[in-house]
Amino acid sequence: MPSITREQVRVPADVPAEARELYIDSYLAATRGTGRLMLFACDQKIEHLNDDFFGEGIAAEDAEPEHLFRIGSQGVTGILAGQRGLIARYAADYSDINYLVKMNSKSHLVKTSQDPAKHQDDPYSPQLYDIQAVADMRDNGVNVVGIGYTIYIGSEYESQMMMEAGQLIADAHALGMIVVLWMYPRGTAVANEKDAHLIAGAAGVAVSLGADFVKVNPPKGTGEASSAELLKEASLASGRTGLVCAGGSTVDAKTFLTQLWEQIHVGGAIGNATGRNIHQRSLDEAVRLTKAISAITLSDYSAEDALAVFEGTKDYSL
Repeated sequence: MPSITREQVRVPADVPAEARELYIDSYLAATRGTGRLMLFACDQKIEHLNDDFFGEGIAAEDAEPEHLFRIGSQGVTGILAGQRGLIARYAADYSDINYLVKMNSKSHLVKTSQDPAKHQDDPYSPQLYDIQAVADMRDNGVNVVGIGYTIYIGSEYESQMMMEAGQLIADAHALGMIVVLWMYPRGTAVANEKDAHLIAGAAGVAVSLGADFVKVNPPKGTGEASSAELLKEASLASGRTGLVCAGGSTVDAKTFLTQLWEQIHVGGAIGNATGRNIHQRSLDEAVRLTKAISAITLSDYSAEDALAVFEGTKDYSL
């Protein structure tokens, strides 16, 4: 099992001396003392409205927001990411969870690639609240260890999003919190958002802004290289900003766990950021999948052993 000590945590130079120990606490809590990130993404109730929570192939429990928190409490994760209000409604009953507050969001009704001929704009995800609202919630006892922000690199509004993210990163570090940037190339200027070279460029933007982790979509494989092999470019480009891959749409557990293992051990990722693949399942199945994902991400299990954890034939606890 990978592990790091307090002395091994690389504290960014923009973290003031008085916040240094709190930053280390936040980093170790988010990564469960491993330096790797298992992020349970629960921000889709704004991003995808109810499409991801109700319908064919989705467990009935997922219709209720508390399903997310039951999974976070009973499963094995590093952080649960959601908007401030969502966390505020449930955190008092789920105080054992590490939280990451998503600072901006937009619905999918505003498409990520608009048609300029129809006078439609590129995507922009605005900041919803300032850092003080998050700090106040932490001061009130909610276990907030970090914040997150989405940037649509390539959008005509990318400069606005980068400005907001840059200031939020400085503010969060000053308060001893970590920051995860969702970096997605999207907009009329983007021909292929799954292009490996473009994803690597987006990862480079994240480290330039000072993020602690960057969440990207895995690149699309080609006839010459797999998705995991192509991910290496982005992992290198992200430098000391840890790169994690989004989980994407729900697939069978064996496929998902195999992809995750390859992203880490072939592509150089240091974790994962998974939402739908977890919460669209029943509580029991979702909890077992968090344990299987964490077995790979946090404990270096093989994909086969992690699948056995999911199937209930092998025990796992962190």
